[in-house]
This record gives sequence, structure tokens and C-alpha cells, in this order.
Amino acid sequence: MQEHPTTDLAWVGEELQQLDLKDRRLEQRARKLLGEFFCQPGSAIPQACGDWASAKAAYRFFANERVHSEALLESHRQATLERMRPHRVILAVQDTTSINYSTHPCTAGLGFIGSHRQSQGLHLHSTLALTPEGQCLGVIDAQLKARASLRSARERKATINRKPVEAKESVKWLDGFEATRGCVEQLPSQNQIVSVCDREGDLYELLLLGQQQRGRVDVLVRAVCKRRVKGEERFVWELVAAEAPLGQQKVKLPRRPGRAAREVTLEIRCREVELPPPQDKARHFGKRAPLRIWAIEARQVVPKAAREPICWRLLTTIPTQNLAQACEKVAWYTQRWQIEIFHKTLKSGCRIEARQLESAARLGRALTLDLIVAWRILALSRQGRLAPNESCVGVLSEAEWTILYCSMHPGKSVPIEPPRMDEAVKWIARLGGFLGRKGDGFPGPITLWRGLQRLHDLTFGSAIANQLHNFVGNA
Repeated sequence: MQEHPTTDLAWVGEELQQLDLKDRRLEQRARKLLGEFFCQPGSAIPQACGDWASAKAAYRFFANERVHSEALLESHRQATLERMRPHRVILAVQDTTSINYSTHPCTAGLGFIGSHRQSQGLHLHSTLALTPEGQCLGVIDAQLKARASLRSARERKATINRKPVEAKESVKWLDGFEATRGCVEQLPSQNQIVSVCDREGDLYELLLLGQQQRGRVDVLVRAVCKRRVKGEERFVWELVAAEAPLGQQKVKLPRRPGRAAREVTLEIRCREVELPPPQDKARHFGKRAPLRIWAIEARQVVPKAAREPICWRLLTTIPTQNLAQACEKVAWYTQRWQIEIFHKTLKSGCRIEARQLESAARLGRALTLDLIVAWRILALSRQGRLAPNESCVGVLSEAEWTILYCSMHPGKSVPIEPPRMDEAVKWIARLGGFLGRKGDGFPGPITLWRGLQRLHDLTFGSAIANQLHNFVGNA
């Protein structure tokens, strides 16, 4: 069968350049699979591989116990570190998503997800490296775990304060922080990483780690816990609300189900506070000095009749004393939405929940390749916005960008110079259904992964047509 022409991608070799599986054949297979998964995101393994021999080799690869998911991710992590070096500030955004394999009940090693015993799958906790402008640099950490037991909310609440955080699921946030700290140790001293978390990551232990690593790995978390301030009778956010506003900030909110994208105005307040250890955790911390952190409140300026006004309450270990510094932290927090898009790309684009493998370990190996593919699709969509004038060479082969140009400009001669990145991204998205109207903005990952799959089909068809032409010409 015709070999897939788009699996030999330059970025695949760069991304897995430091891959060490102790077997050169396994390393070559990993690179081949990554290219095939990228060219046809969301396709079943046999379809992505193209023939039975390649599909059989792929299944053997995922079943091979010598192939460790961590080794596959480590090479990508090293490439990510190289992309992080030029940036003084890097955001390490953490979040958790559940992967539902309830339709594959015979898969070994699954755990409970949700609140029903019939729901089975795995929990993925990812840490994504982003620039403050939103460019996706890569995956720092990926924890794939199965929940062994299903407990009611009452049972969890009864035992939540009896255990140290290391014995709870919440330890994933600390593990993500430690993975981030491991990265910063390999970066120049001028680099600063900020661990950004949503409300589930509002842990005293995480803030404590951020205080200990202040200046190299800081913490920015959206608060949910009700905390008292040392020497005060009031709670943190009562004190912050009493502060005079520093000013206002405009923020663009992405589209949500049932609500269009919009721009809102936020009123900014902040205050330095000292937080003593929680009383219910005193036996875990002993006599520890209070945490010195900064609390920021960003509240939407809206008429009283407006529904659901935004109120973000952020805690950070980074000194925040004026409006510019507070607005910077709020802008960093808005980049947390990128990891939600990343997980959506994994599920809807790469269709990781449709993978049919026999065990959680095998799914983990396939998922690691899909993580890299999802990062690449997200980075490509952002690169067209943030680096529009770069050449698309390195992202697309000569055959791909040539066919892409011809599909967008029927009857025109192919230019000598390859198209710019923004042009190529929009053209790929148009293959995936992006209309490109004046008010449509820039395409997102959804239309981009659809377009990539169609571009692969066009390139594959062109290769077959050339082969047929050569055969007829030689006959």
C-alpha cells in the first residue's frame, strides 16, 4: 500500500529527538505513529496507520511493556524546555479532566469517574506551558490515574480533614507543581514560572510551596476557601472588598455554551495578607509562620439588573502592589482557558475516548502521543495569531503547502515562496469548514483538526495520482 506521504514531518523528529526507549526500532515506530496520529487526528488506529501490517505494529507497540509513557513524554518535555528558554515568564497551567471509557467495560485498569458506578474511565491531570500572550509551548506533566473507590460526598467530607494532602487526590496539584519546579531547575536563572490553577487547586499546601520557591516557581490560584487573616476578625475577601479600587481593566471572555464571546470591564482591588495555617490542619503543619501572599479581586462593573456578574478572587505569591501588577495577574489567569481548549482538542479532535485498547497502560501510551498531537494543533492555531509572518515551512511539507495553495487558488500558478503562517492556518481551517467571514475572527482548533485531516487526504490522493501518471507514462 502507498506509504502515507505526510508522516515524515520535520517537527516530529525534533519533538522526539531525545526519545530513549532502549530500542531504535521502538523509537522509529513512535515517530511514525506520532506523524500518523497528527495527519489524521481522531481516526481509529487502523485508519491512521493505513494498512494492516502498520496497524498490527502499532498495537504491538502500545502493548509493549518496555515502552513507558513517561519516556515518550520526556522527549517532548525537553523540546518544550527549549521553547521556554527565550521567555522570561512562563505560565504552567494545571487542570483535570475525566476520560470516559464506559463503553469499553472490558478494558483492564479503569476506575470510577463521576458519581455512578456505571461510569468508568481515567482522570488526566495536565500541566501546560504557555507564554503570557497565550502561545502553547508544550506539556510539562501528565498524570493519568484510575480512581479505585466511589465514595459519596458525605463520606469524602467526613474524612477530608483527617488525612494529609499526600493521601488525597488533591496531591495531583502538588505533583504538578513539583514537575514544574523540575523544569525551572533546567532553565536559566532569569526564567520565572507561574503555576496557574483554578478553584480546585486552592490548597494551603500549594501556596506554601509557592512561597518556598518564590521568584522561580510562583503560584496564582483562584480562591474558593474561606480564610481568616492573621490578627483580623474578618475574612480575606471582606478585607479586600473594603479596599479602594485601584482602577479598571477590560477583559475579553471566550464564547461559552449559550453565550457569545464578549468584552467586560473589571474593577480591580488588591491587598497583602498573612494567612495562618488552617485550624483543621494544624497537626500537619505545627507552629508554622503565616503565609505572606497577595489577594486580588476582579469584579465586573455591571448594572444591578445584569445576571451572573464576574468576580474573580485570586491569590498569588508574587508581590502585587499597584494596578499594573494586578492587571498582569488577571491577564495571566485568563490564559487558563487554553488548557480547557487543550482537553477539548484531546477529546473531540484526537477522540481519545474512542481508543479501543485492552488496558489502561496501553491507553496511556497512546494517550501520550495524542497529548503531543493536541499540543501541536493548539500551538498551530495560536501561532497563526501570534507569529503571522513566519513561514509555514517546518509545519507543512512542500507537497502539503503546494496542494493547500492550489485548493484555495484553483487555476493559479504555485508561488516560489511558501505562504505565511497566518495564511496557511486560515486555509487549513477553511478545509475544515471555517468560513473566513469578516466577523469570524481567527479559526480555532476544531476547524483546524478537521482541515488537517482533509489536507492529508488531498496530499495522499495527489501522491497516488502522481504514481499513476508515472506508471501510465512508462507503459
